[in-house]
Amino acid sequence: MVPLYDNVLSINLGQYEFNMTTMKRRDFINLAGTATLAGATGMHTGMELKASPLMFGQINPAKLPRWRGFNLLEKFTDRLNAPYVENDFILMKKWGFDFVRLPMSYHCWAKPDDWDNYDENVIKHIDEAIKFGQKHKIHVNLNMHRIQGYCVNPPEEPKVLWEDEEAQKAAVRQWAYFAKRYKGIPNDELSFDLINEPARIAEEVYLNTINQIIDGIRNEDPDRLIIVDGLQWGREPVHGLAGKNVGQSTRGYDPFTISHYKATWVNRTEWDIPEWPAPDGENPPWDKDRLYKERIKPWKALEAKGVGVHVGEWGAFKFTPHDVALAWMEDQLKLWQEAGWGWALWNFRGSFGILNSERSDVDYEDFQGMKLDRKMLELLRKY
Repeated sequence: MVPLYDNVLSINLGQYEFNMTTMKRRDFINLAGTATLAGATGMHTGMELKASPLMFGQINPAKLPRWRGFNLLEKFTDRLNAPYVENDFILMKKWGFDFVRLPMSYHCWAKPDDWDNYDENVIKHIDEAIKFGQKHKIHVNLNMHRIQGYCVNPPEEPKVLWEDEEAQKAAVRQWAYFAKRYKGIPNDELSFDLINEPARIAEEVYLNTINQIIDGIRNEDPDRLIIVDGLQWGREPVHGLAGKNVGQSTRGYDPFTISHYKATWVNRTEWDIPEWPAPDGENPPWDKDRLYKERIKPWKALEAKGVGVHVGEWGAFKFTPHDVALAWMEDQLKLWQEAGWGWALWNFRGSFGILNSERSDVDYEDFQGMKLDRKMLELLRKY
């Protein structure tokens, strides 16, 4: 997730507390000659993940479904590293959502000095989340928020992914492991989002690593739906991946002064109280028109090249005045609806989300022992 810019000081765990092209159909005749559908699904793990009648789903990476949902943070950092919660999936389905993104740190199942020794007990939590998704018809998107050699948040990795061949090979092996483990699960149920928010690197450097990972996945599972984050914290499209049969993920955090107002992990001490539209010094104010020009139009140019787009993260931190947050959110939602793009709010339970966000200016509804921001929920359901 955050931080988006160069002014990172530290990370505050409190933000993440739980209160807190067409994809080709397999030749079924050949498939039936080698395995049953049930056997092909989860056959590397002993899992009993349910296979859909259409094994790989007609998901087109050139035009992704308008999936709408949330990020779930149980594996966001090894300081949490908890099992996923089925009730989250139940509530999302009840409220009309169909997508979860799981930003994960490899530190949850491996160590920086022992990249390839995976803790099977932790991996089973991911298996379980996929089963929750299948059971409740929620698409599950696996994302490496921290991968061998890179994370947008501190602490820094011991080696630099973009420069170090060992880190690159470890990242490829890890994604190939997940590709093999989940081979056979339809693309309408599962997708891979390779590296969260690459920053401060040139496109050719990014492509060198990303293409290796794509090839590693496709060596194990040629049909897996792959989504790739944009450059510069996910904000800029990667035109060099057009033609690779992958989708791309953008962000919805602009302007930073609204999405991250008084965020404690940002190195900033003075903030103007947010308003929407948002003043931006001598620049034109941030408003719906500017969001379209700077955050939609460049991605539509990528989409025109046959690359599907999805908004992998967005939201406003708990200190942003609620009325301002909702007005800003509605303009974003309108733009994405017009563009035909789906989105995943950061987060579901927590300081950006609809449950237990700890805002001081919300009349919360008591709901299953949690505090529900009903206004925000109904706004999201509207779009």
